[in-house]
Amino acid sequence: MTTGHSADTYRGPFADGPPPEALAVDRPSLRAFGPAEVRRMLVIVAVMTGCLIRALARWLLHPRRARLPEAAATGVVDAFCALGPTFVKLGQLMGSSPSICPAPLSEAARRCIRELGPVDVAVVRRAIEADLGRPVDELFASFEDRPLHSASVAQVHGCVLPDGRQAVVKIQRPGIRSTMISDLRIQWRMMRLLQRLSGFARDANVTGAIEDLHEVTCNELNFVLEAQRQSRFRDRIWAYGDNAAVTAPEVYWNWCGPGVICMERLFGVPIDDFDAVRRRNGDGKLSMRRGVKVWMEACLVHGPFHGDVHAGNIWILDDGRVAFLDFGIMGELTDDWKEAMRDFFETSAIDNDFTRVARSYKRVGAFPADAGSDEDIGASMQMIFGPMFDAGLGEVPMASLLAEIIRTMGAWAGGAGTPKELQLIIKQLLYFERYSKEFAPDWPMFRDLYLMRNVFPEAVAARVAATGVTLPD
Repeated sequence: MTTGHSADTYRGPFADGPPPEALAVDRPSLRAFGPAEVRRMLVIVAVMTGCLIRALARWLLHPRRARLPEAAATGVVDAFCALGPTFVKLGQLMGSSPSICPAPLSEAARRCIRELGPVDVAVVRRAIEADLGRPVDELFASFEDRPLHSASVAQVHGCVLPDGRQAVVKIQRPGIRSTMISDLRIQWRMMRLLQRLSGFARDANVTGAIEDLHEVTCNELNFVLEAQRQSRFRDRIWAYGDNAAVTAPEVYWNWCGPGVICMERLFGVPIDDFDAVRRRNGDGKLSMRRGVKVWMEACLVHGPFHGDVHAGNIWILDDGRVAFLDFGIMGELTDDWKEAMRDFFETSAIDNDFTRVARSYKRVGAFPADAGSDEDIGASMQMIFGPMFDAGLGEVPMASLLAEIIRTMGAWAGGAGTPKELQLIIKQLLYFERYSKEFAPDWPMFRDLYLMRNVFPEAVAARVAATGVTLPD
């Protein structure tokens, strides 16, 4: 920890907010493929093979310590951690979504959420000085050399601002951009081959998923855009005068730069530290509902929604509030898709009118106009999804729901596959599933009027009056 002296007169490069040019996103072509990608493929094969061999060798020496599937899963996750951000993010999805992969792999992959090697503090200090123009000792009243968190794309250090506010500084890991772009180019080619071989992969539109991931990754690597979106998300949490029990860190723009974000420091625990969550807030189900409600409002009404809600990015604070963290990956629907998704959730939560959903999906081009009558498509969707929506998330694995969505899109979309607008939303629902299984296994999320209270206020009020249910604050 160090102590600064002259930061009280400091004005950073974004003290008055970010200029428009700083928000521009550079998106290299996903279809390019050259020597860098060939070298990266060889590295991936070598690392995966080496990690698996080491893990299996350890198992052979001590077979009683773990079962073979657990040993193999450990080797895979060792490789993910060694290969860097793109693979770590895959591990985070696996670790936070137990229904999409075998249990040993899901359990081992939780390591990707928290356990990554830190960047040397000397590198961190040089990066801050390069961005903000002064040594760390002059910028902050104090700075913690030991990182609070080391994530796939960035590292976080605690600090105190000159006026005494507790803050954190988030610094982008050096040299990750070229590796992540190469990984995505390799994955896109692999998924294109898979789509030629598998009808399910075509229906799932796996190349579209990589294209969407390419877009959000390029956005994520622009820290100025991340800070601006974080501010927008935070400001709109309380747009309706409620949601007092949900928050996000305030951005301190005076200490932000192209690769550095300075923000309010929050104190709490990740939502998957279940025992600690219960000690801070006895009603885990209510915390879940409050967090999902804010996320739904961002998605369906306000604009950018959090696109990476794994357990490390949702905390329960010491005072019991829910906090969203790390806004590197954000999604934002077009106005047409917002309307289509509102139609979907109005159907699931309020009136079960799947004919409305069929019309909406035709309107946005997810289903071709000649796919069938709205009534026929709606009846098919209601037969498949109605029982799933009635059940609690603990009763119907989200992977099963995802598979049915993909099959339905394949049946009616004329070969177009699952739209990428749906894919990022579905990914977040996979994350929410794990927390729900612990805190609220009987919670029928898609039927919960509370989530839609600000999206459809009149319809929800009428349903509440008719059914006599009570909605929380």
